[in-house]
Amino acid sequence: MADTTADPVLTDVSDGLATITINRPGAMNAMNTAAKVALRDALRAVADDPAVRAVLLTATGRAFCVGQDLKEHVAKLSEAREADGGNALSTVREHYNPIVRAITEMEKPVVAGVNGVAAGAGFGFALAADYRVVADSAAFNTSFAGVALTADSGVSWTLPRLIGASRAADLLFFPRSITAQEAHELGIANKVVPSADLAKEAQAVARALAEGPTVAYAALKASMAYGAGHTLAETLEKEDELQTRAGASRDHTIAVEAFLAKRPPRYLGA
Repeated sequence: MADTTADPVLTDVSDGLATITINRPGAMNAMNTAAKVALRDALRAVADDPAVRAVLLTATGRAFCVGQDLKEHVAKLSEAREADGGNALSTVREHYNPIVRAITEMEKPVVAGVNGVAAGAGFGFALAADYRVVADSAAFNTSFAGVALTADSGVSWTLPRLIGASRAADLLFFPRSITAQEAHELGIANKVVPSADLAKEAQAVARALAEGPTVAYAALKASMAYGAGHTLAETLEKEDELQTRAGASRDHTIAVEAFLAKRPPRYLGA
């Protein structure tokens, strides 16, 4: 695996757990093109890797990700003006959308280990994850309206579903820093831990998921995503379909046998 500081994204796979680390600490992990491409490709790779059963997305330094690298963005705006109509924000389609879809659509759980500020697209990446372990010194900010932009990276979809439309509108129209404690109270953070313990605690959560029933987790992700946009009757039909699939997994048999034998199950992820 790559391990040099020049790499904007690092990937490590060990015993079923893939750890993807955004690695531009000097820029507070702002996303330039190289970082966006690397993150998109890393997420796609672990999604397709049968050896990976869970993913931990985290970052180096004092920030999780502050979103778009504005220095690069300003240069692209100038290029677009010179090109008379060029699209400086094609990155949403080319990078941010695929990143969020890779997180939400992969058939394995994704944990965000939020070590510091998560703003703009960085907030979107954290919201796209299935579970968020947050350092007590971390903070969140939608940021978009502060630079005269609308939401991207799925924030307009994920944030209202987590905290409600009214609160989401408040945070989107009037961007401000949300502390880790407030994020927990709002339902954004699943777990808040001391900053010094963030790496250990986030890895523990992700490791537990990597050792769990992968097929069932995939079905749970699919079921919740489907239910967010369908009627109860339609969702009941989807649950039936997904339960049939989960019930046919080897892990379901292992779980039932372990329950009857009064011993912990040892899942295979299949």
